[in-house]
Amino acid sequence: MAVDERNAETTAPRRRSDVLDEPAAPGPGRFTGPATGPEQPLLAGFLADQRATLELKCAGLEEELALRSAEPSTLSLLGLVRHLADVERHWFREVLAGEDVRPLFSSPDSPDGDFEDATAGPGAAEEAWEAWRAAVAHSDRFTAEAPDLDVTGEDEWRGRVSLRWVLVHMIEEYARHNGHADLLRERIDGTRGL
Repeated sequence: MAVDERNAETTAPRRRSDVLDEPAAPGPGRFTGPATGPEQPLLAGFLADQRATLELKCAGLEEELALRSAEPSTLSLLGLVRHLADVERHWFREVLAGEDVRPLFSSPDSPDGDFEDATAGPGAAEEAWEAWRAAVAHSDRFTAEAPDLDVTGEDEWRGRVSLRWVLVHMIEEYARHNGHADLLRERIDGTRGL
């Protein structure tokens, strides 16, 4: 029998992925998108699920969000939130909507500023979450209002890309970084789970 430290009671052994209490997370639960039907809501649902996972991994933390993974890495949960805010802005606002926007947390002088400058301090987490939520709201609006998944934009790196490609790429981007978030959160306070 294992001891569940949160409840200080004896429980049966649990799978590693069962440890994280999802109901404690802010916002909607994870994995609520459709499993059948048209492609656009299906992809948007998968992306929403990945975003909810990021929020879940960071739930209940403030200053701890800035804790680094291990030297010499500058990887932190706060850095991930800042990075993903900039990534959302880039793909949906700059590339697909054609807006003249630049990253909020990095620059040509500090290309990894989203991670390297992610330090604890008054309002640092709030600023990052506010930027991330605004970027996500714009991305969701853009996706919902798009006539189809073949809407395109130009990117310096990939050239011409469609909304379909951006949604798939964003799902991949979040999934990769949510794997990082798993390890970061476990290092901070031992919380584990998918």
